[in-house]
Amino acid sequence: MTTRHLTFERLHNFRDLGGYPAADGRSVRWGLLYRSDSLGKITSPADLDRLQALGVRTVIDLRYPWEIAAKGRVPDFDGLTYHNLSIEHRPYDQAEIDPDVDPWRYLADRFAEVAEDGVKEIREALDVITAAEAPLAFHCASGKDRTGLVAALVLTLLGVHEDDIAADFARTELATPHFIAEWHAAHPGRTLRWPGYGRAPETVVRLALADLATRYGSVEGYVTGTLGVDRDQLAALRARLLTA
Repeated sequence: MTTRHLTFERLHNFRDLGGYPAADGRSVRWGLLYRSDSLGKITSPADLDRLQALGVRTVIDLRYPWEIAAKGRVPDFDGLTYHNLSIEHRPYDQAEIDPDVDPWRYLADRFAEVAEDGVKEIREALDVITAAEAPLAFHCASGKDRTGLVAALVLTLLGVHEDDIAADFARTELATPHFIAEWHAAHPGRTLRWPGYGRAPETVVRLALADLATRYGSVEGYVTGTLGVDRDQLAALRARLLTA
């Protein structure tokens, strides 16, 4: 049985997007597309060896350049192609989210902003995923929101059911205690104001997908209309990532 969650020393949210039932009775191929928390946390030879052993040769880093400057990027190695595609353009501090607001609606609204602001970078990310000839990993800081949006878009285009997409999004909650611990270690003396920090309930991505459908007619309508991805590229994406 193929393992979805893969164990690293410093990464807590690295997982394979393979195995989900998809369009036309096919399924997403294992071992080709990975989502993760920041690969900049790879500091040990063992973790780097594990990444290389998976055959990953392309990394898409969805973080802001200033995040990379502060926290580092994936270590370079022979054969690696690295892309920094910062899809978010309106930074906000999740630790300071007002506990009195509806947090899941708030986060879904941030997803809508990313879909609106990050058209160029999201399109580039889909181009890279489609063209990659070897396994690829994409990530942000926690592998939760920016990564979750790109994962949801790709899985939707592959014909994966929304229930599976929502369940995949929520798998990040297995790593929530690690993210809270990392936040406290990085911010000694600060109070974590928002009790939902690090959470990734299904509700968030379901709201985000519904918002895209309402605004653009469908998720595919957003991708083909707003992002400008044509039918040939969609076919190529499916040919690469789905079983025969």
